[in-house]
Amino acid sequence: MDTAKRRSAVVQEGASRAPHRSLLHALGWDGGALGRPVIGIANSYSELVPGHRDLRRIVESVREGIWSEGGVACEFGTIAVCDGIAMGHEGMKYSLPSRDLIADSVEIVAQAHALDGLVLVGSCDKIVPGMLMAAARLDIPSVIVSGGPMLAGDCDGKEVGLEAVFEAVGRHGAGRMTDRELARLETRACPGCGSCAGLFTANTMNCLSEALGIGLPGNGTVPAVYADRCILARETGRAAVRAVRQGITARKVLTRAAFLNAVALDMALGGSTNTALHLPAIAASAGVPLSLDDFDEMSAKVPHLCALAPSGPYYMEHLHSAGGVMTVMKTLAGMGRIDGGAATVTGSPLSSSYEGAPAPDGKYVAHPETPYHAGGGLAVLRGNLAPEGSIVKKAAVDPSMLVHEGPARVFDSEEEAQEAIMGKKIKPGDVIVIRYEGPKGGPGMREMLSPTAAIAGIGLDREVALITDGRFSGASRGASIGHVTPEAAAGGPIAIVREGDRIRVDIPGKRLDLLIDEKEWKIRTDGFRPRETRTLSSFLDSYARAVGPASHGALRETGGDPS
Repeated sequence: MDTAKRRSAVVQEGASRAPHRSLLHALGWDGGALGRPVIGIANSYSELVPGHRDLRRIVESVREGIWSEGGVACEFGTIAVCDGIAMGHEGMKYSLPSRDLIADSVEIVAQAHALDGLVLVGSCDKIVPGMLMAAARLDIPSVIVSGGPMLAGDCDGKEVGLEAVFEAVGRHGAGRMTDRELARLETRACPGCGSCAGLFTANTMNCLSEALGIGLPGNGTVPAVYADRCILARETGRAAVRAVRQGITARKVLTRAAFLNAVALDMALGGSTNTALHLPAIAASAGVPLSLDDFDEMSAKVPHLCALAPSGPYYMEHLHSAGGVMTVMKTLAGMGRIDGGAATVTGSPLSSSYEGAPAPDGKYVAHPETPYHAGGGLAVLRGNLAPEGSIVKKAAVDPSMLVHEGPARVFDSEEEAQEAIMGKKIKPGDVIVIRYEGPKGGPGMREMLSPTAAIAGIGLDREVALITDGRFSGASRGASIGHVTPEAAAGGPIAIVREGDRIRVDIPGKRLDLLIDEKEWKIRTDGFRPRETRTLSSFLDSYARAVGPASHGALRETGGDPS
């Protein structure tokens, strides 16, 4: 390898680096290790996160791949938050902010130790996008590999996942499920480690890494317990060393074409609404423009091809059995919706990854002429209530709720709304408004899976809409509109909604509107000041001061532009 292209030479070569080499000797490096590509393995292992508990096994396979290809493997750690465990309490305020800490920690280690390349080992919600943000900032050869999705559970002969347990809480509260039934379900929904079995944020992002060209084929769908997961990890280690030797840096892969491919795949899969936060954030870190308009335009052009939980009855293992992401990509390419010439970390164009994939089976991957929905799985809504945009997983909305008008039920926190839902104070036709839960106002932009699951559990998901400046778990379903921007804490119109106001949701028309006249609007907005952000900790206070709007990926506005 050309020394001029090897970053690690700065700490290894020349008489002045004798102290550095001495420290490397202390690590057990011999002369044969010096001069090889140094590949950092960013491991987000955690005994607190089911998707990350088995990452040590993945890292061992990555390590084998790196050494077998002639590199030096150097593992280091970063944090991970399980959104499912953080859900529904103050802990969720820390989930989205952890994305920046993860990105920062990976960047710091890679720069401080002059690493030649990276293998990013993560699985869950904020960890994968945080790691990809770091790769984009650093612009060094990088490959990501996940721990893989868990298998679906089995309860009385029915396949279930974590979303079923959240919804069961609502059924239990409504008297529609016994204590014993709930206990039985909770012990069967998650049969083993891995990222949750449905197409929630973790699995969505891992699938999109394949479309971005920075994850190898299979990264999103090979189940955690399959031997193929370790084989994939070993090949990922090899690919990282080869990428260093070929000079394939992250920004050569994370191009505008790659991000549009990822958005197209997202629409076909019906992925989590959180992608509308994470893809723009990763793109900005790579210096690539990507906005909600791109999601909106792609949604009109790409059909929804996969009915994966919570939008349908199937799970990640089913998509994998049907050819996985590459079958979906090949189908979209046949429709002219994928740029097959986009670069990948392997040095080959994206088309080489999917050209041998099987055709759609018509069930787990629908034929393009008979999709589950004619448009993409996500929709961007604007209107006087969300002038800068909001997002909804329309593939998970019952057709009867695509257009809905009703009286506002206004709550200034998730807890207030949850109490009203479980207290049976929400009526058919209502529009629940949860505000001051945005990036600044929360702070931290909590996910609202508990309220949406409770609504579904008590049987109101076909009669009640929920809008928020917070966000939703990928496991949420129903007429759940999130990321309302500007948020209440920034003086957005959602802050002036009053109890009983009429709100109209028009998903086909891409509108979200507060139905008050101009005179009343002016009375409410003249001199209006949003309430102060909640004070919880120095970390969250600093995050609230720095974070930007959800429509721009909830990126830090100060010190957050690495490009």
